[in-house]
Amino acid sequence: MPSDELFGMHAAALQLRSQRMAMLASNIANAATPNYKARDMDFSKALSQAERGQSTESAISYRIPLQPSLDGNTVEMATEQTAFAENALAYRSSLAFLNGRISTLSRALRGE
Repeated sequence: MPSDELFGMHAAALQLRSQRMAMLASNIANAATPNYKARDMDFSKALSQAERGQSTESAISYRIPLQPSLDGNTVEMATEQTAFAENALAYRSSLAFLNGRISTLSRALRGE
């Protein structure tokens, strides 16, 4: 049985959340880099594309700042930190679901 049948969309969601977390962390790390352009992922669009077996690259775009900086950097720390925290919470939720599913399957295999 393929893993997508066992775990549903949560396996793909976990992978996409991980990718988004790395992207947001990169934005935060480059907050003081002149001309750095912050990027983000439209998670719903990426998940939909992943479920259809398509590339998720078109779900990634450059963030448009509310208040552009003089050095061309588009990172806004409050926005990035909020997005990172929300994504981390969703990541933990997907991970908890997968852990529960694996635990249930393990118990079933042991006959409990």
